[in-house]
Amino acid sequence: MANRKLEAFGRLLQIMDELRAQCPWDKKQTFQSLRNLTIEETYELADAILEEDLEEIKEEIGDLMLHMVFYAKIAEEKNAFDIADALNTVCEKLIKRHPHIYGDVQVQDEEEVKRNWEQLKLQEGKKSVLAGVPKSLPAMVKAYRMQEKTKQVGFEWENSAQVWEKVQEEMDELKECFDKNYDLQKKEEEFGDVLFSLINFARFNNIDPETALEKINKKFKSRFEYIENNASKDLNDMSLQEMDELWEKSKKLE
Repeated sequence: MANRKLEAFGRLLQIMDELRAQCPWDKKQTFQSLRNLTIEETYELADAILEEDLEEIKEEIGDLMLHMVFYAKIAEEKNAFDIADALNTVCEKLIKRHPHIYGDVQVQDEEEVKRNWEQLKLQEGKKSVLAGVPKSLPAMVKAYRMQEKTKQVGFEWENSAQVWEKVQEEMDELKECFDKNYDLQKKEEEFGDVLFSLINFARFNNIDPETALEKINKKFKSRFEYIENNASKDLNDMSLQEMDELWEKSKKLE
């Protein structure tokens, strides 16, 4: 089984070498030109995972693997590093950050593993627990990851009721902000506080807010497309009540 996997990876490396040497498009690619394509491929994998489409997941994993090999090939041409260096670096990192597997450290559960992981990162020279959160992450994912990371050093609520109380507090402040008609900047700030607290409540209760919202997006899209496909006239000529009747029909079909 291992030989089969190594053979497939070697095949990809060989194809990458050939494409880089012979294909006009592949020869022109740089780190920067590939960046947006890699982001797109990552989202395609995320979509496939949400759909639990195993065939699509397989394909998207391959596409992303190609991109990783592509970056390593460009770096090799710059005499910076090659794919072996990248893989050995992550192997060494995994061994070092899993002392409960490769050392004599004892852990009780996955939460202790995550706490140890963050402590080891700080020992490696990270200046902040939040240093590993990418700046370009979508805001909701970034909020979730920051909360998750600070939890590992004890910056966490004791129970769900406390987190919900914070949500209600932020909701009250947002309502007051609109009741008193504060400026847009203040409204934006208070709205952000509500979102951040809701994300925290979701995380505390083992709900991934990004996934939850995307599922609602898909549901909304499906229901609205039902309205479009079953409308007896142009949507611009329909009343909200007429559209809402079709909306309710789409819900029953679900």
